[in-house]
Parts: sequence; C-alpha cells; structure tokens
Amino acid sequence: MPHLFPDLRGFHKKKLAKKRVRVYMDGCFDLMHYGHANALRQAKALGDELVVGVVSDEEIISNKGPPVLSMQERLALVSGLKWVDEVIPNAPYEITEEFMNRLFKEHKIDYIIHGDDPCLLPDGTDAYALAKKVGRYKQIKRTEGVSSTDIVGRILSCIKDVKSEEVCLESSGAFDNLNNTQHNRPLIHGGHISHFLPTSRRIVQFSNGKGPGPNSRVVYIDGAFDLFHAGHVEILKKARQLGDFLLVGIYTDQTVSELRGSHFPLMNLHERSLSVLACRYVDEVIIGAPWEVTKDMITTFNISSVVHGTIAEKNPLLHGESDPYVVPKSMGIFQMLESPKDITTTSIAKRIIANHEIYLKRNAKKEASEKKYYAEKKYVAVD
Repeated sequence: MPHLFPDLRGFHKKKLAKKRVRVYMDGCFDLMHYGHANALRQAKALGDELVVGVVSDEEIISNKGPPVLSMQERLALVSGLKWVDEVIPNAPYEITEEFMNRLFKEHKIDYIIHGDDPCLLPDGTDAYALAKKVGRYKQIKRTEGVSSTDIVGRILSCIKDVKSEEVCLESSGAFDNLNNTQHNRPLIHGGHISHFLPTSRRIVQFSNGKGPGPNSRVVYIDGAFDLFHAGHVEILKKARQLGDFLLVGIYTDQTVSELRGSHFPLMNLHERSLSVLACRYVDEVIIGAPWEVTKDMITTFNISSVVHGTIAEKNPLLHGESDPYVVPKSMGIFQMLESPKDITTTSIAKRIIANHEIYLKRNAKKEASEKKYYAEKKYVAVD
C-alpha cells in the first residue's frame, strides 16, 4: 500500500523530476535592439534557464572596434530582458576550451547557442568551433531586418547632409530643411530603410499575453522609446514598482518626427514596440499611443496612475504646445518620476557622431560581411 512506503514514493518523485536544461548565449549587446531580444527569446526556448555572457569592453575593442555603450549600460539592458535568468559580465569573445569547461562545470551549462550568421575571429576561424566539436552547440535563426551595424548606419546618415554634427541633433532649423512632411513614406534615414517585416506572430511571441486583474493598479508611461537604452530600462523598472501592471504607450513615427525632426525616430514604431515589450518590467504596450492622455483612454485601460520621467529628449519644436498630461493632472493621478539615469537617445547618438570616422570604417567592414550573409542566407525553420 502507498502509505506504507513513504520513502519509496519520494524516490519515484525524485526519479521523475526532469533535469532543468541550462543554455548559454553570449554577445556584445551594443545598441540593444529587438533582434538581440528575439535571439535571447529563441535561446530560452531551447532550455529552461538562460545564462547570458556579456562580452567585455576590451574584447570588443580587439575584435570589432570600440563599443558605443559601457559595460554597465549593456549589463542593464541584458538583465532587463524577460527571458534572461543569469548574466555573466566580461565574457570572452571567443569560446576557448578553458572558458567552455568553466561554463560546463561552474555554470552547469548544457548547450551553447548562437545565430545562423557566422561569428568569425580576426584570423577567420569560427568562434564557436569548440562547442560544435563537443556536440554542445545549438543554432537559432537570426532576426531579419536589423543589426547594430544597421542602427549605427542610420545614425551616421544623420550627419551626411548637414555641416555641423550638433546642428543635426539639436537644431530645429536643420530638421525643417529636410522635408519633415512626408510621414506616410517608408521610414527612411538618409538612405537607410528599415527592412523589418513585422508579423502578428512576432508580437505574440514578445507579449505576456495577460491583461491586468480586476483590482490591479495600472500604471501608464508613454514616450518614443527610440534606440532602447539603459535609461529606458531603469525608468520602466521604477514605474512598474508603483503598481501591479505597467502599460507603456509608444508614440507613432509621425509624432516622434514632429517632436524631434525628420531624422527621428531612428527605429520605426514596430521596432520600438518590440524593444519595449521585451523588457521584463513591461506588461503591455499601446502601439501608436496618442500624444495626449485623454479621459477616455484612462477609463478604457483602467489607469490608476500616469507617470513621466524627469530626463527626456530636448524638444525644440514643443514651445507653445499644450500639455499632454492636463487630464491626468486634473484628476490627481499624474506623477513625475526621478529618472535613475541621464541617458537619452540623442546622447547615445552623439557618442557615435563624435567618433564617426571610427564607426564609418567599422561599418564598412561589417556591411560587407552582412551583404555576404544575406547573399548566402538559407531558410532556418526554428524561430
């Protein structure tokens, strides 16, 4: 009888318990975008726990050139993704035998993951050759239509038609001269067209798929969330702590262009929406949120609190415009949040522009390898 053999029953339970599969994926994660997020989502699907290695600044410099974001900024971005369980800082660019054994023994990693695009060392050898040799390698599909190289290219294109780098980013006059009225065209940045093909399935993959409970305190925050960065992660984390459900409004491309000039946004609406959805602190997004927070919107989404960070982009075209938060302020549900970091999309773009010669050379090399990848690209079923 079962009650006469309690120890044996416990033994069967332990025997039936499935070992949790731990997978490892590494990367520079410089200029974090939805492609990085989707790669980590796919990696997590190949196991139960995802450990992510963030390559050190020194290794990036020796293998690819200087990173745009600091290690701390890159760690904040990776840690803020909903699929990531653990992070290893200062990971090596190459999976050496010593580091691979450390992954297997210390971190209990079962498989090492990488995308279907080649990752070559300066001498032309495969960075994942050892993992493949021991049969502990799995491949995922690279996300179509985006790369850090492409994003750097979008930013660099901003300085092609204007003499001053500062004018490009800050002067509304410069933006006015660049035909800021064609809002229904494909998103083009100095010849750089977004090749992202958004699908409903991709949005579902990124979504939590759950709405707020009947008594949940819904917090709302809105913005452009262009070129998703560590400042965005920290303000979203702070906003989420104020309630039970965080709803994020993502402005349309037209709204962002009107606020910041024709070269913005750097990422289109669907790209920005996926980047925000990938954040572990976000429960839901409004894709194409209105500029003004209305009473109807507050009622529709049962919003308890509307918040806004103290650090935001300088909006030279906003002088004399109406306050978008008049309604929530009148209802006593508006709150300013002290932004934990003073990073903005513009400040990151300026880092690239300040060193544009270095990034132009780096991009020329990377663009050649990316063209080769797309020319030889084959269908990958796993996604």
